[in-house]
Amino acid sequence: MNSHSLLGNMLNSIQRGFVGIMRAWTIPIVLLLSFASGYTTFFGMKQFITDWIALIITIAVQSIIVIASYELAGSRWKANRVRFLFLLLSLLVAVSVSVSFSYFKFYQISETESIQGEQITNLKKDIGTYLVSILDMKSGILSTQKEKTKAAGAEARSAYLGQHPTQVNKFRNQVGDGPFYRQFNKVYKEEQQQLEKLENSFSGLSQEIRTLRTSVNQLETPLQPAAYQKIVSEFQAVQSSFDRIASDYGANVPLAPTMLPYSRFSQSVKPSFSMWDKFAWFPFFCALMVDFFTIILSYRLEYTAPAPLSRDEEDMVYRCLRQFPDIRVNHRDELELVISKSQLERSRRVSDWSRIFATAFLLKRGYLRKVDDNKVEFSSDLYPLVASRLGRAEREMTKPNVDAPAVNTPEQGRLERKAMVYGK
Repeated sequence: MNSHSLLGNMLNSIQRGFVGIMRAWTIPIVLLLSFASGYTTFFGMKQFITDWIALIITIAVQSIIVIASYELAGSRWKANRVRFLFLLLSLLVAVSVSVSFSYFKFYQISETESIQGEQITNLKKDIGTYLVSILDMKSGILSTQKEKTKAAGAEARSAYLGQHPTQVNKFRNQVGDGPFYRQFNKVYKEEQQQLEKLENSFSGLSQEIRTLRTSVNQLETPLQPAAYQKIVSEFQAVQSSFDRIASDYGANVPLAPTMLPYSRFSQSVKPSFSMWDKFAWFPFFCALMVDFFTIILSYRLEYTAPAPLSRDEEDMVYRCLRQFPDIRVNHRDELELVISKSQLERSRRVSDWSRIFATAFLLKRGYLRKVDDNKVEFSSDLYPLVASRLGRAEREMTKPNVDAPAVNTPEQGRLERKAMVYGK
């Protein structure tokens, strides 16, 4: 055997080994994909029903996907339409359930950061709205107090000049610091003190608001517990200060936003059907992709060869393939066989049961590919098998047989060698 033959045999062995390994890996890959899809389906389903019920339904759904895909590969529409439709409907229902509930898990994974960013934006908006409200009320309270102080000052001046409307006639137009003036001046001083106290309180409140706004503007994703807790503390300080001022002056306090604890504010997205209102294509395709790969590989299990052919199977296949009268190389450079009977075979009523069986056997095992209803072609795995069988037959043909009688004529030798090769 020369170096080219050794290299060819080695390459064929490597190719067959690699294909065999990939086919052997198909089953565990299908199981792993089914497990991954089942995990996401279970996660989404357990948010709505009891865990053990969700687990049972998930196992049933994944089993239906694998089994229905496998059975659908071996089912034919013309052979049994009811069974074909039942398998197809079962597969569609199972995939719909799996994708729908898996979507929730993939939505949580892919949209958590954007949802948290949206929560932070809403928090900033709520705090900003609240601060605008208390600043408006602050301006109103301060303006009211200034007007009261101004009015008290005007009454005190009027009383000092003796022109106050409530002053009796005998003291009217008498300028001076009398009891009547001192009474109004006392009210004026009290209002001034209230205004000064209010301005000092609002000055402290303004400082707290500036501190809160600085912290809010620095808030970003990913949210840190210390930063969020700082905002909560500063917000509570602003709210407490303003509520105290508003209560002292009888003003209504605005509705403050609810500041959740960090554990609740930062918790993962809880799956709900409201997620479909904000439909996201990426998590949907991720959920669909896992089930799609599971269906494809399960479907292909029907067509792949689970193991190499045995010696007896090789001999049977070789003998049956030789019975095909019409063989050619097609446009894909593949060896093509016509599996239907020829006109001569029909006229002679030749039985083709063995070669049709071999054809179906090789189709099921993946060694032949169907071209149409009348033709099949070799797959890459069948060429080395036939080549090995031909080589073995050639060696047997050329091997000297000491027990055989001497060959008298070249024609007789040719016929005997032909009988050894073709088994006739």
